[in-house]
Amino acid sequence: QVQLVESGGGLVQAGGSLRLSCAASGSIITIKRMAWYRQAPGKQRELVADSGSGVSATYADSVKGRFTISRDNAKKMVTLQMNGLRPEDTAVYYCNAEVLSGQLRMQDYWGQGTQVTVSS
Repeated sequence: QVQLVESGGGLVQAGGSLRLSCAASGSIITIKRMAWYRQAPGKQRELVADSGSGVSATYADSVKGRFTISRDNAKKMVTLQMNGLRPEDTAVYYCNAEVLSGQLRMQDYWGQGTQVTVSS
């Protein structure tokens, strides 16, 4: 089994910053990629940032220049530094990882989500 645990969400005023972290644990051989998604009320889940698998990170147009994704392979962690937050960034943020598990299966795993609320 593989678990992803997020932390760092909360309430912040517009223009503020938050840092989300996600730690992977369990039967992991290797992690191909780690990413952050978000889902706002009444909207579909959308990709925010993807650390990539050996290539440059990619970002949603709406967060480019404000958010930065970082990955620590040794610690099996990914962070999302969010600066210049806007009310439209309010959503539940989910960590996602593509993992080769001890069962020799490449699968997608999700964290439980962490709420980010930006007040105007």
